Amino acid sequence: MDKRVEAGWFQRLAWSVLAVGSFGLLVWVPFLYVAIRRGRGSDWGAFASFALYEVGFVSLASLPEGKGEATLGLVFLGTLILAVWLLVGPLFDKPTPWNAMTGAGPAPWQGQTAGNPYLR
Repeated sequence: MDKRVEAGWFQRLAWSVLAVGSFGLLVWVPFLYVAIRRGRGSDWGAFASFALYEVGFVSLASLPEGKGEATLGLVFLGTLILAVWLLVGPLFDKPTPWNAMTGAGPAPWQGQTAGNPYLR
């Protein structure tokens, strides 16, 4: 059975704020979290690509002044837009509906009371 990493809207927005609020320096953290929890190869690939982005971003930022500024800005904006789209959209699984979690079973037979039998 595949592992699931469910996230509500608050958690999705919190991961997005972390990525954008750190100016892209911690954009790899939510992807590492998902890769460890779910363990799919595609999740590890996404983590590796954002980690590689971090190395390249720091390398471009350390160039002499006047070289690579436009490239650095475009790469930065494109990566953050992609990361936020992934974090808010398709990265996390949708939460399981409440009825599916409780396992809606058959109704109790006549004379049986609902609830925990040990609390009677």
